[in-house]
Amino acid sequence: MLKEKSLLMIPGPTPIPPQVVAAMTQPMINHRGEVFVSLFKEVSTSLQRLFRTEQPVYVFPGAGSGGWEAALVNTLEPGEIVLIVTIGDFGDRWVKVAGALGYTVERLTYEPGQAAQPADLAERLAANPAIRAVAFQHNETSTGVTNDVRALAATAREYGALVLVDSVSGLGALPLEMDAWGLDVVLTGAQKALMCPPGLSVIAFSERARERAFACKTPRFFWDIKAAHNGYLKHQTPYTPAVTEWYALQAALRLIEAEGVENGWKRHALMGAMARAGVKAMGLQLLATDEAYASNSVTAVVAPIEPKILRKVARDGFGVQLAGGQAKLEATIFRIGHLGYVTPNDVILALAATEMALAKAGYPVEVGAGVKAAMQVWLENA
Repeated sequence: MLKEKSLLMIPGPTPIPPQVVAAMTQPMINHRGEVFVSLFKEVSTSLQRLFRTEQPVYVFPGAGSGGWEAALVNTLEPGEIVLIVTIGDFGDRWVKVAGALGYTVERLTYEPGQAAQPADLAERLAANPAIRAVAFQHNETSTGVTNDVRALAATAREYGALVLVDSVSGLGALPLEMDAWGLDVVLTGAQKALMCPPGLSVIAFSERARERAFACKTPRFFWDIKAAHNGYLKHQTPYTPAVTEWYALQAALRLIEAEGVENGWKRHALMGAMARAGVKAMGLQLLATDEAYASNSVTAVVAPIEPKILRKVARDGFGVQLAGGQAKLEATIFRIGHLGYVTPNDVILALAATEMALAKAGYPVEVGAGVKAAMQVWLENA
């Protein structure tokens, strides 16, 4: 097997289109010159269309996780209460960030595989009117579960709380309407459905969240939205931008707009349905306890054998890289990523590799059953 020819089917970093790779070979420019201003304008406008917002979208050098800190330090005063809804490992990490920053953290916790419920959120908010913000994942990458962002946001706003949404593995793959759904902060990373290398944290603030940020007294520097906004008005960044990454983002956004944002959502919905049908046809169990909340960007599967063995055989024997579980799910699940620069054909190959890896590892699976089921879903939607 040619190791150079390997299919990356993990939920991030995701495969990079050749147009994006080529864009990163462009020569360096003056980041305070006219060429960067033009680049800034195009990328900013495209990001607004992707976030479905009329508000500015800010691009920082950094990982998507940096957005967690930016969302908190710009909207909450020291010691204020944030309710973090956690349905998996990334929600737990946001809790750690908030605690490290000195905020008072309340948790609304669900078992892995479950989605957050608006009624539970309403109960918690009613019990503590001092909660200033609610934070949750759009799509929990670690469990393959998508929250009902619209319903959760409506509940939070009913109680006057700011709505902070981590859409790192959601934006671009799953429906999200920042303005229409009343979301106050939406953050993502470049290395997921945006089809870029890791290195950019992208974040948007609603008007009321930005007003809060301008008045907020929490100490901050790098993640200061006021500084970012002042730069935005001049089509600049407050510090040296990652110019090469900006070129990559420009190329990726052009591809996203050529496909059409809604068409991208439909493609991911098809791939999610194919993956789930294939997994179930193999006789395997989804981690998502209610398929209505199962993610269309990553499918988490309860592993019938040791996940590390399954993934190694799939990688070394059949050229497909699958993802493992995280934290307490490390020895329980494996994940098939299908977001960004991924097509239904890639899902077919990932399912084929999974079936053959299971068979080679001695697990009784009908080779071809999963692929057949996925192909049928594709055919029905062609």
